[in-house]
Amino acid sequence: MRAINDSMDPIYPNYDMVFSYQMVKGCWRPLKGANPFKGNMGEVEEADELRLEFAIRAPDLRKVVDAIIDAHPYEEPGIDIFPFTPGREVAGL
Repeated sequence: MRAINDSMDPIYPNYDMVFSYQMVKGCWRPLKGANPFKGNMGEVEEADELRLEFAIRAPDLRKVVDAIIDAHPYEEPGIDIFPFTPGREVAGL
């Protein structure tokens, strides 16, 4: 979380380190050519993982994705990006 926080400008006034998180179970099967952090070729592996959710501004997206990739031990960390409009903008406030 620190690498993400340090790579972006705060989105909420006067706050940083704003994340929600939950423990999840992940699974994967390394195929030919993979270099898995954990597990064996051709075998399904399971592990406890931490899922993070947070908001960023569009100009920070590349920096944040790069920070995740640099800090994460997996070859291909799962990163889902959902655009949104903050509540005050939707309400016209």
